Amino acid sequence: MFFLYFCIMENRRMEKINRLIQKDLSEIFRETAKGEFLSSIITVTKVNVTSDLSLARIYVSIFVPANCPIEITKGQENPQAKEIAMLQIIKQKKDYLRMILAQRERHQLRIIPDLVFFLDDTLEYAKRIDELLKK
Repeated sequence: MFFLYFCIMENRRMEKINRLIQKDLSEIFRETAKGEFLSSIITVTKVNVTSDLSLARIYVSIFVPANCPIEITKGQENPQAKEIAMLQIIKQKKDYLRMILAQRERHQLRIIPDLVFFLDDTLEYAKRIDELLKK
């Protein structure tokens, strides 16, 4: 009985930590978008933190404006080329983002996890399934 209670409490704790990091990172992206991320709209869609708080997997959805001066390397025919390039910029600035996150959460979390960013492609996946179902 105690073990079951412990597992439920641990799950609730992890959900709270996931939501806290998601909320704070969303605010950080919104506040720093114009200067750091070339006015792109970056939405944190999901956060998964490991149970030992060593790693946070962060899924982001990115909208890059058409007039964004982002350089795209080879593979311009890819419709997500700008989003992938912006994800690389986010990955380069992960230490800066972690520092700002640590300043915001210093009273809630003792350990700030390492941040790993992934491009959330659920919208494109759903769009593709809809197109296949229409055929």
